[in-house]
Amino acid sequence: MVDTKDKTRGHLIEVAARLLRTEGPAAVTTRAVAHAAGAQAPTIYRLFGDKDGLLDAVAEHVFATYVAEKALTAGHGDPIADLRAGWDAHLDFGLANPALFALLIDPRRPSSSTVAAGLEVLRTRVRRVAAIGRLRVPESRAVELIHAIGTGAVLTLLSQPAQSRDLGLADALYDTLTRAILTDTPALTDDSTTASAVAFRTVVPELPGLTATERLLMSEWLERASEAGAAAQT
Repeated sequence: MVDTKDKTRGHLIEVAARLLRTEGPAAVTTRAVAHAAGAQAPTIYRLFGDKDGLLDAVAEHVFATYVAEKALTAGHGDPIADLRAGWDAHLDFGLANPALFALLIDPRRPSSSTVAAGLEVLRTRVRRVAAIGRLRVPESRAVELIHAIGTGAVLTLLSQPAQSRDLGLADALYDTLTRAILTDTPALTDDSTTASAVAFRTVVPELPGLTATERLLMSEWLERASEAGAAAQT
């Protein structure tokens, strides 16, 4: 049975999310949300502390739903296609939720378990690419590049008028990104020592007959080798 307090909190978040999506952050005042939800303003202060607390709750709720859906589609089929699907989903979410996207990337915002979960989905996609020998840089570098370029792509597109947005820019950025992080063919047929090191590192946790310390050391050696190889290619 749903607690009355939780039900009220959920209703207020949904109303605030709708206002944020349709009218922007300025419309999400405690008075406006309370009025639209048929509640009293003190209820918002009691449940969320203030307007900023309400906005944080909205961001977590909407993004958590997006991350859950993204996690369901990750890890199936071709890892390269899966990586592209994640990129497209990221762009679609950012363009559909500009105000919320701005909240999520605000560096002043406290660390979020939901944002961390979203990054973990990205790491999973990248690890699958590494496992088939198609990654030319360390996994951590690939994740950072995808995250940085993806965020920049959304912000750039949002700065353009919606009716004349250059969506081809996002495709061009993705092409540039893939040239930086992917090999053309799997490492075993490409003679790429960096890609081989990155690929082998993905299976280290599953190797039998090794202690936890030995697995850690091997993973660190392969990480250093892949970083050195990536640096030599630049």
